[in-house]
Amino acid sequence: MKKLRAKIDKIKQTRWFAIASNKFVLATVGFIIWMLFLDVNSYLIHHELNVEIDELEQSIEYYEAEISRDKKQLEELTSDPEKLEKFAREQYWMKRKGEEIYLVEEVEE
Repeated sequence: MKKLRAKIDKIKQTRWFAIASNKFVLATVGFIIWMLFLDVNSYLIHHELNVEIDELEQSIEYYEAEISRDKKQLEELTSDPEKLEKFAREQYWMKRKGEEIYLVEEVEE
């Protein structure tokens, strides 16, 4: 028991133990741990929110590209009646009066 007590006393006399056991150092370390991991505004929550923001920005870019593609297609359809008729026949299976439509399904093997 005396050996253990001597080792503990020797550790207490080292410089790093004196610094680490200082109440201001302990308070600062506690504060940093609290702010990084436990607080409502912690680093982990900010990281999750930044990831979500990045995903939302990517979806914004995707939808902006889709909007520009659709605007281009709309411009083509309104400017050329033949393209409008082709689009209506292919996408919505529209037909002229007196015509019949036959749908052929391809079988994948």
